[in-house]
Amino acid sequence: MIREDNTGVDFGIWKNISPSLLSCPLDVHSGNVARKLGLLSRKQNDAKAVRELDLSLRVLDKKDPVKYDFALFGLGVFEKF
Repeated sequence: MIREDNTGVDFGIWKNISPSLLSCPLDVHSGNVARKLGLLSRKQNDAKAVRELDLSLRVLDKKDPVKYDFALFGLGVFEKF
């Protein structure tokens, strides 16, 4: 609802919230891939792990750290990374 794109995945209708305020959702797939890539060291998928992953992703892009969500999730689900 916040991020804008041209493909219709993100609607971008909430204009008053910056993508920089978002954190990447963490599930078993994104967590496992993040660990394999060295973005996350915590073993549990909990609030502390979200904070750790958030810090790692903000190093890559502080304006839109959540843009990596689909890649992390997709590598885990579709590519069995």
